[in-house]
Amino acid sequence: MPKEQAEIELFQTMIVRALEQEVAPFYEQWEEAGELPRALWNTLGEAGMLGIDLPEKYGGAGASFEISQLAIEETARMGFGGLASGYNIHANIVMPYILHLGSEMQNQAWLPRMSSGEVLGAIAMTEPGAGSDLAAMRTTAERTAEGWKINGAKVFITNGLQADLVIVCAKTNPQAGAKGVSLFLVDTRLPGFSRGKGIKKIGQHASDTAELFFSDLVVPEDALLGEEDKGFVYLMQELPRERLGVGAQAIGASEGALALTLDYVQQRQAFGQRIADFQNTRFKLAEARARIDMARAYLNQCVAKYHQGSMNATDAAVLKLMLTEMQCDIAHECLQLFGGYGYTREYPISRFFVDARVQTIYAGTSEIMKEVIARSMLGK
Repeated sequence: MPKEQAEIELFQTMIVRALEQEVAPFYEQWEEAGELPRALWNTLGEAGMLGIDLPEKYGGAGASFEISQLAIEETARMGFGGLASGYNIHANIVMPYILHLGSEMQNQAWLPRMSSGEVLGAIAMTEPGAGSDLAAMRTTAERTAEGWKINGAKVFITNGLQADLVIVCAKTNPQAGAKGVSLFLVDTRLPGFSRGKGIKKIGQHASDTAELFFSDLVVPEDALLGEEDKGFVYLMQELPRERLGVGAQAIGASEGALALTLDYVQQRQAFGQRIADFQNTRFKLAEARARIDMARAYLNQCVAKYHQGSMNATDAAVLKLMLTEMQCDIAHECLQLFGGYGYTREYPISRFFVDARVQTIYAGTSEIMKEVIARSMLGK
């Protein structure tokens, strides 16, 4: 067996074991509570799941990017959609942002503690009045003698209720539109930072989602991540990885929903035969299998491009659009095959269904993805 494949299988076994032992027995309780216990992140850190492809000097495992994506996929496959989203934000978005854009001092200050789970990360882009339109954001960061003074509000922030560190997108040059955005590392213990109540969602209940407020919050000069006014460039630079994570989540959840359904239709009977024996059932499941296999091929192609540094915004938009829409379709068709039982919370397929819906909304809506793709063909 090639060394790389052996490493992947070793990590996969470790990831699945950790999820089976530390998450599966308690996940229903966390869904009911509407949030994950803060201690879970420390547990995942101890299990080596939070810094998989991070350099060892920052507390990571120094493994491949594929394995970090595998962790997201396995979490989603097991039906832990809320955890998959929170994990994607912390380990696949916030940590790489700091690694790629941060100074050595910033990396040393935050990454080892994020790898251990001591610090939980979030990223704050979306605003109550701006949505996907980052150029319209109103949160500002003004340079002062003490550092940067941040004022504004963000909404729909995953991990927002528990985050110890938030990457905040703010306007440092309000007249420059998207070209006047900068990124800041905000320690949530600072005066002027506050959180609203958790936002109640129709799915992914265990993933806490919050509104964040910044009122004359002062961060030091060295809290600026990267260069001033380069925030939008950085966001575009990091988007491919974010959308690869969402794609891995879509593949994993689709595999999980299909596996549940295959098991159910072979046991359940109607009109004197197994549901699996009806042609409609067979065709629906065959189509799901074919779509997942095609989606995985494109995901693998994008991962290869990402390694080469050639994955662009259009590639990421195609991936995000097609895989998340596929996930919603497969969850819908699989739930239908469960009949009335699929509409009960007793059967996990119902969670696959409600957890899928937000995938076509966050990280760029399907409509925005279509516009990105169209612009690559037709211009603005």
